[in-house]
Amino acid sequence: MPGVLTAAVPLAGSGTGQARPAYYLTDPIGGYAIGGHDPVAYFVDRRARLGDRRFEHQWRGVKWLFVNEGNRAAFERSPEVYVPQYTGCGAYALAEGYATAGNPAIFAILDGRLYFFHSVVNRFLFIIELESTTTQADANALKTGCSPRL
Repeated sequence: MPGVLTAAVPLAGSGTGQARPAYYLTDPIGGYAIGGHDPVAYFVDRRARLGDRRFEHQWRGVKWLFVNEGNRAAFERSPEVYVPQYTGCGAYALAEGYATAGNPAIFAILDGRLYFFHSVVNRFLFIIELESTTTQADANALKTGCSPRL
């Protein structure tokens, strides 16, 4: 299935005094974050769009693709605004206590933040109990190798 995230790439170093490093799930073939999808396009176009290798940017050791130069420039200015929460892990699965790769095609923008889900059912369940599922996902994030929300 195109766009499914299956590998993990370290985001941060593991120096003394730092929390366990967070991971961004990447596609195993190209090594691009979020399966090569443009993180800015979710906000601008309100849909998942594959990026173009001509508009690549490396952030925290991970390659990100964009559909155009404007999206790349927006990401370069404020990457934390556009990256998926929980490093791309499925938000509802995380609330249930396990890490699964979120599907870039199944997403929601909630309170100005991008979330991925394993299925449309998971997305629905996460949203209808947003406060409690977010609290649980936050609590489970570091335990499962996903990063907390930004």
